[in-house]
Amino acid sequence: MTFGIYPGGMLGDDQGIIHPVRPDAPERVVEALDELQGDAATLAVRAYRSFAAVATPQTLPTPTDPHAYLQRGRTLDLVLQFREPSGELDGWPEFVREAIRTGGPQLASVQICEEPNLDLPSVDGSTPNVLNALVQGVIAAKEEIQALGHRVAVGFNAVPSFDPADSFWSGLGALADARFRQSLDYVGLDFFPDVFRPVAADQLADAVTAVLTTFRYTSLAQAGIPDTVPIRVCENGWPTGPGRSEQRQTAVLDTVIRTIAALAADLNIDGYSLFALRDADSNAEGLFHHFGLLNDDYTRKPAFATYRQLINELSNPPAVSAR
Repeated sequence: MTFGIYPGGMLGDDQGIIHPVRPDAPERVVEALDELQGDAATLAVRAYRSFAAVATPQTLPTPTDPHAYLQRGRTLDLVLQFREPSGELDGWPEFVREAIRTGGPQLASVQICEEPNLDLPSVDGSTPNVLNALVQGVIAAKEEIQALGHRVAVGFNAVPSFDPADSFWSGLGALADARFRQSLDYVGLDFFPDVFRPVAADQLADAVTAVLTTFRYTSLAQAGIPDTVPIRVCENGWPTGPGRSEQRQTAVLDTVIRTIAALAADLNIDGYSLFALRDADSNAEGLFHHFGLLNDDYTRKPAFATYRQLINELSNPPAVSAR
């Protein structure tokens, strides 16, 4: 698998955007990324840009300059969010095309929309007309990549659905056409086992297996997305903080990542990206402030060394999955 990480300090929670208590220090980020990458050939750097007719704090790019981190063969995993409150698509396809044109030679993947099946203020499921934006964005991205003669993987992501009445996947299947499906190089899954619903340590591997298997054979199948389209885990992590030990963070990440790697061949999983490199605020009480492998002052938590070991043990040489 190819591994990655989100290196920015800003993130979203169930209320909106959280800004880091300390600003990003690019030189400290590069140092941490170099150490994490170790002897691996590459590491994907995840970054977010948002489309809206009027810029707001919700649409700030993060990290501000991801290209500063693309050293030693690291590549850019770019997320393009649809955050236009009206749901109007005017300008959206061109925003996608422009992001690809300016992405640079290290642009390896483009994710269209962020969690379009989750209705929270900081993600795209709360934006009207997001399904149409998803379909049009994927098609526009692939057309631009092919016109430029580049090899960049195009996909989208989602969160697990535990509601039998959820219509997202069937709705996507009804809206999507052959152009959309032929444009897909991967579908991403954001999931956080043992974070929002506690899972016993001896049941964690089974829980991860169940979520990924259901995603592959139930969710994607409802949208008519074949098994030949790879899955990649786009966001996964486990926060420390009050009542949540650093030792447990290490153990959870080790179990989750090793389970994903063991399922990679059977479920066609081609990548994993961790959320996130650094805490937004290590002294805050909120759950979302503590997802980092580093504290907000860049000191290492034990899980930092664990992720470094897993990257070097399990990663493959760089490969482009775009067709």
